[in-house]
Amino acid sequence: MSKGTTIKDAIKIWEEKNPGQPSAEATLVKLITQQPFIVKMDASLATLVKVEQLALSTNMIEKISNLNGLNNLRILSLGRNMIKKIEGLDAVADTLEELWISYNQIERLNGIECCKKLKVLYASNNKIKAWEGVTSLQALSGLEDLLLVGNPLEEKCTADGNWISEISKKFPSLRKLDGKPIIREDAMDDEEGKE
Repeated sequence: MSKGTTIKDAIKIWEEKNPGQPSAEATLVKLITQQPFIVKMDASLATLVKVEQLALSTNMIEKISNLNGLNNLRILSLGRNMIKKIEGLDAVADTLEELWISYNQIERLNGIECCKKLKVLYASNNKIKAWEGVTSLQALSGLEDLLLVGNPLEEKCTADGNWISEISKKFPSLRKLDGKPIIREDAMDDEEGKE
């Protein structure tokens, strides 16, 4: 297997494709589908000091790491990689609002609870099999948009006919689940009482 593209080399390629825009000044950096694939999030990420949205999707990254110094990061896209667990988010816990980690190998979302400002979590098509895999989300009182379709837990509960009711009970702040608005009975009762 080839060694893979380093973050440093991927940033250099990005700068060649975006002449006149130094990566250190960029707020949006896409390092997606590198050839050969990126396999490691290395310390070169720290050079992206102004980045607000970082896309590292469709690579072969196995571990979330080296996010230190990304003090403005609001959106982190790591979909379609080889990530098995949530870790390394402490460095961006105070700013991260959206985490896109669909199509990975994740069984549990433990490690995400440090991201208190997280509003959007896209974690579809992973390997979450049981409720224990999502309980850490209860620490995220601002979570509004959750995508879990394609996980074994969602597939089983949908087949049983209780996915939406169970998830909306467990996560009352959610407004959107699997791309669809959540309509709660209590919200309907509140609306009727106003008329």
